Amino acid sequence: MDSELPLSPTERSRLRRLRERGQSDRAELYSVLDAGLICHLGVVIDGAPVVLPTGYGRSGDTLFLHGSSANRSLISADGQEICVTVTHLDGLVCARSVFHHSMNYRSAMVFGTARLVTDDDDRLAALQVITEQLVPGRWAATRGPTRKELAATAVLALPLAESSVKVRTGPPSDEEEDYALDVWAGVLPAALMFGAARPDPRLSPAVATPEHIRALAGRARGPAPDAAIASAVGRLAN
Repeated sequence: MDSELPLSPTERSRLRRLRERGQSDRAELYSVLDAGLICHLGVVIDGAPVVLPTGYGRSGDTLFLHGSSANRSLISADGQEICVTVTHLDGLVCARSVFHHSMNYRSAMVFGTARLVTDDDDRLAALQVITEQLVPGRWAATRGPTRKELAATAVLALPLAESSVKVRTGPPSDEEEDYALDVWAGVLPAALMFGAARPDPRLSPAVATPEHIRALAGRARGPAPDAAIASAVGRLAN
């Protein structure tokens, strides 16, 4: 699908609360998914719901999830209607009243029928997408999966046709009469950032830290972080 095409709400994906926070552009969906590292897969097994955190990657309008081929949740999802969510915490919103405390966040919810990827070439391609989602540049720098390792890995494909996106930004929204209270209110920004890489103790001293690893240190995942956060994490990375 074209990233400029709008999201078309279905009965399941239609926002019912705080609809003003909904995003209608498909590009917003891609942005939330591409900035993430872990999704939560919801699937029903033997009549009971199970939620599984797992790594993922996006290619075009398909989301790929992976895990052990012995993982019952992944295998059971094949051919099932499932739900996948990705959420980013961007800040804690402190209001003048307890009721109006909130969070700044970006979230995406995807509904659809999951499909196990069984062709070896397609699975390799999907695993490359997932690896590059987690650590860009890593696939080309490492040994690829053996046939045994590939057989031990399950990959699910989920179309992004039925999705919703919700975003909150900005300061607290207090009751008008509460703005006169002498109570601190504001936002505590938050961002996922990486520190300096720690080499494996068994790594040969002759092997330098590659650029694709060094490039992650001190950088936020997703949008640029608050300057104070960037400064603090940057000091930890040095």
